[in-house]
Amino acid sequence: MSTQVAGRPERPELVAEPRPNYLANGYGIKSWLLTVDHKRIAILYLVSITVMFFLGGVFALLIRLELLTPAGDLMAADMYNRMFTMHGVVMIFFFLIPSVPAVLGNFLVPMMIGARDLAFPRINLLSWYVYIVGAGFTIAVVIFGGVDTGWTFYAPLSTIYSNSNVALMGIGVFITGFSSILTGLNFIVTIHKMRAPGMTWFRLPLFIWAHYATSLIMVLGTPVLAIAVVLLAADRIFQIGVFDARQGGDPLLFQHLFWFYSHPAVYIMILPSMGVISELVTCFSRKRIFGYTFVAFSSLAIAVYGFLVWGHHMFTSGQSIYAGLLFSVLSFLVAIPSAIKVFNWSATMYKGSISYETPMLYAFGFIGLFTIGGLTGLFLAATSVDVHVHDTYFVVAHFHYIMVGGAIMGFLGGMHFWWPKIVGRMYPEGWGKFAVLMIFAGFNLTFFPQFVLGYMGMPRRYHAYPDEFQVLNVMSTAGASILGVGYLIPMVYFLWSLRFGAVAGPNPWGATGLEWTTPSPPPTENFDVTPIVTEEAYSYSKEEPEVVGGTQSTRASLR
Repeated sequence: MSTQVAGRPERPELVAEPRPNYLANGYGIKSWLLTVDHKRIAILYLVSITVMFFLGGVFALLIRLELLTPAGDLMAADMYNRMFTMHGVVMIFFFLIPSVPAVLGNFLVPMMIGARDLAFPRINLLSWYVYIVGAGFTIAVVIFGGVDTGWTFYAPLSTIYSNSNVALMGIGVFITGFSSILTGLNFIVTIHKMRAPGMTWFRLPLFIWAHYATSLIMVLGTPVLAIAVVLLAADRIFQIGVFDARQGGDPLLFQHLFWFYSHPAVYIMILPSMGVISELVTCFSRKRIFGYTFVAFSSLAIAVYGFLVWGHHMFTSGQSIYAGLLFSVLSFLVAIPSAIKVFNWSATMYKGSISYETPMLYAFGFIGLFTIGGLTGLFLAATSVDVHVHDTYFVVAHFHYIMVGGAIMGFLGGMHFWWPKIVGRMYPEGWGKFAVLMIFAGFNLTFFPQFVLGYMGMPRRYHAYPDEFQVLNVMSTAGASILGVGYLIPMVYFLWSLRFGAVAGPNPWGATGLEWTTPSPPPTENFDVTPIVTEEAYSYSKEEPEVVGGTQSTRASLR
C-alpha cells in the first residue's frame, strides 16, 4: 500500500531517525497499568492470555495422562469432569476468544488504518481490567475445586445436580463478556471513523475486514451469553425456575441461548486468524490477494450466517425434525464463505514468488488443518451422521482442528509475522521453522486418531474406556507431548530475542501496509503526521529482490 506523508519522504522506512518508542515511554509498573496506548494494552493482554493458555494446558496434560490407560487410575471420575471443564472454560473464554483481537488486533488495527490510537483509549484499558477480573474469578474457581459441568454448563446438571462452583464460574464468564463487548465496540467505531485520508473500505487490509466482522459478533452475540449465564446463576442460587423443569422451566432453553452465542463465538475465534492468514499469504507470495472483494465480504457473510446455525448442536436434543432440516441446510451453506477464503488463498499462491519463512509455514499449517476441520464439520451438519457421532471423540477432533489447528496456528503465524514490529528484534528463523513443524506433527498425532476413536464409538468426557481404544489414545497422548513442547519453544526464543535478537528494520519482510512504514518498535503516537493512502491494498511490485537475514534489501517496496 502506498502512502504519502506531507513534509516527509514517501518511504519513511528508509530514514534512520531515532524517536522514542512505546516500549521506552516509561518503564515503571504504574506507567503500564495506567497506560492508554493501544500497543501497551496489547502487550498486557499478551502476558495475560499466555498465563491462561499454560493454565489450560496443564488441565489438558492431566486429561491426556488419564487417557493413557483404559482404567481410570490417575483421578476419579468427578475430578476428571472438573479437569476437562476447566480446560474448556480457560482455553475458550480466556485464550481463544481474546487471543488475536485483544493482542494483534489491539496492536495493529489503529496502525493499519493510519490512526494514532483506538477511538476510546480508556475503554480499551478498561476492557483489559475487566478481563483480569473475570480471569481472577476463574482462578478462584480452580482453587476452590473447579467446575464439573463441561464448558457448556448444560442444565439441569448445572442448575440442580452439580456440586461444584457453577455460580462463581458463571459470574466470571459474565464479567469477561464485557471485555469482548468493549473491544468490539472500540474496533467498530475506530474502523468507521478514524481511517486515514484515502483509506477507503476497499483499500482496507483484509485483517481489518476480519476484525470488523468479528467485532459485530462480539457486540451482538456476547450479551446473549451474558443473559444465559446470569439466569443460570440465579436459577442455581435462588431457584427461580428458568431452566428447572420441576418449577416449569425449560432446560433446552439454556441450550438455545448458549449456542446462539457460542456458535458465532467459534467465528470470534477463527475469523481474526483468517485475517492474519490473508496478510501472510499475500506477503510471502508477493502478490495481491486473489479476489480481494470476495475475501472481504466472506468475512461479513460468516459473521451473519454464524447466527443462523446454532441448532446443529442440538440434533439429538429432541428439537423438531423440520428445525433440524433447516439448521442442517444452513450449516452446509455457512461452509461456502470459508471455502471462498481457502480457494482464494490457494489462487493467490498459484504462480506466486513464495518464500518459506516461519510465518508462511504457519499459514500453510492453518490452511491444511482448517480445511480438514471444515470438511469434517460437514459430517456433523448432516443429521443422519451427527446422531451417531454426537458426543464422541469425532466432535472433539473436529473442534480442535478448527480451534487449535486454525485459531492458534493463525495466532502464532501473526505473532511471528509482526514480532519484529512489536519489539524491534528478530527471532531465530531456524528455531521458528523447527517449532512450527513440531507443532504441526504433534497436532496431527494428537487429534487425527480421535477421528477414528469417534467413528469407532468412543464417547467424550469419560475417564475410562474399553481396552481396544488404548493404542489410539496412546498415540494421542504422545502427540500431545510433542505439541506441548512445540508451544513452549516459541515462548523461549521470543523471550531470548528481546535481548539477543538481531535488530529488525521497519519492514523486515518487505510487506505492504501502513504499519510497516513506522519504526520498529513503533513510536507512541504511531505516525508523526496522518498518512495519505493513494493505492489499493497489497500493491506489490513485479521485481522483488530477496530478504536476507531479516533485513529488507529491495524485495518488495512501497510504490
